[in-house]
Amino acid sequence: MTIGSKIAWDDTVLPFQLDLPDMRGRVARLDGVLDGILKQHDYPPQVEALVAEMALLTALIGQTIKLRWKLSLQVQSKGAVRMIATDYYAPQKEGEAARIRAYATYDADRLTDAAPFDQVGEGYFAVLIDQGEGNKPYQGITPLDGATLSECAEAYFAQSEQLPTQFNLSFGKSSAPGVAEHWRAGGVMLQHIPKASPFVAQEGGTGEDLKPADLLAGEESENWNRVNMLLATVEDLELIGPSVAPTDLLVRLFHEEQPRIYDAQSVQFGCTCSEDRVRQSLSIYSAKDIATMTTDEGEVTADCQFCGAHYVLDPKSVGFEAEQLDCE
Repeated sequence: MTIGSKIAWDDTVLPFQLDLPDMRGRVARLDGVLDGILKQHDYPPQVEALVAEMALLTALIGQTIKLRWKLSLQVQSKGAVRMIATDYYAPQKEGEAARIRAYATYDADRLTDAAPFDQVGEGYFAVLIDQGEGNKPYQGITPLDGATLSECAEAYFAQSEQLPTQFNLSFGKSSAPGVAEHWRAGGVMLQHIPKASPFVAQEGGTGEDLKPADLLAGEESENWNRVNMLLATVEDLELIGPSVAPTDLLVRLFHEEQPRIYDAQSVQFGCTCSEDRVRQSLSIYSAKDIATMTTDEGEVTADCQFCGAHYVLDPKSVGFEAEQLDCE
């Protein structure tokens, strides 16, 4: 694909609703967000592709949560790629950008030349929603069930939320004359509008082995199948979006379903790590524990997995004993 300078709809999520078949969805386009996430690391191509797909899923799913909430997606596996973790921080105020961060852990010597998802083994897909201080976090977990991360996410919504969901995603490296090669991603998420709010099922899921098609019957099932047949006609370049605006894509796909389009949500790369947070995480350790973490140079160091920030601390200033001294 050939893409020039930044496009107006890059790094946005556009929510929409299809009134006739009673469905809702989002169109996401990511460019600078992926650059912000991936440039922090030197991932092999297979790992980069998995992180890009997970970030795109996070943008699409995260747009549904309320202001000031945090959505986390996580894949844990026994494969070469052991974990992929993402966070979506909803805006603090209307009109502000949401923030996304992501990282992966992997065993380099176990990676193969096979497809990216083949690097992921048996494991689980998890969703965590933090509603803020004083509220119990929501958590849902389902086994990894699918041939891609998006299929695993579809299985999660079917099994844990009983919510028919379909993704159509595209992502890859873009290059153009005078523009450095970089990752772009785009996709569409469709959901049947639930009778209750999403993310209200019991923790751990309640519908093991359910598929999206198992959740609908009669006219609802026919509408779901028809709309997904339309979604399947979208081309990769339409999803990535160098020349097709999200609004034009929706009209092309669903004009008979009368799409109702809402305001787009901008997203950007953003990490919340800080020295204060590192100190807080170390406050549970005793002086003896801190001593085991101290380097030969007499320092306690910490690295942020998400953004690569490196922190160097005086061991005498961290740990719960240091906290007690500060309070005296």
